[in-house]
Amino acid sequence: MTDQQTPLRVVGISGSLRKASLNSASLRAARDLAPPDMAIDIFDIADIPLYNDDIRTENGYPESVQAFRDALKAADGVLIATPEYNYSIPGVLKNAIDWASRPPEQPFDAKPIAIMGASPGVLGTSRAQYHLRQCFVYLNGFVMNRPEVMIGQANSKFDPEGKLTDQGTIDFLKGFLVTLADHIRYHQRAKSRH
Repeated sequence: MTDQQTPLRVVGISGSLRKASLNSASLRAARDLAPPDMAIDIFDIADIPLYNDDIRTENGYPESVQAFRDALKAADGVLIATPEYNYSIPGVLKNAIDWASRPPEQPFDAKPIAIMGASPGVLGTSRAQYHLRQCFVYLNGFVMNRPEVMIGQANSKFDPEGKLTDQGTIDFLKGFLVTLADHIRYHQRAKSRH
């Protein structure tokens, strides 16, 4: 298979546990709009317990955490849809990242990552996204710089069932996902040269 024929495996993570979450809806939209050479599998972080390193050092990783780490490690890239709580990252998302990032072989190292977000407000989770980017500086994740997806006034862009209906957002998201595929392949080629 050539580089362009190898399908890309992306793990999608929503930073919200709410059933009617706009961010989970955005992530499902991304999954459905992904280019033909990309498959986005959404990982549910709801079962990941509160981080306590005593658990890991005494008993190893909890099953849900190990499954999360394995999914991240096997993926070619990561797509995170984050809400913004109090100008920052939701606790459940930060908790999942904290668990996954423990040694050995933390799976965010040199992993291509894209971040998006949706909110009823006009800023579309911009502050939370910037805080999330800071986390990945330390973890050496290769976060895609642009385009940035900040879906403001998102409650008017989805139908009551959570389906994305705004054509401008659909088109923008398609372009974002094509760029994510290019971002992943760029880092794959760079890794293969070393």
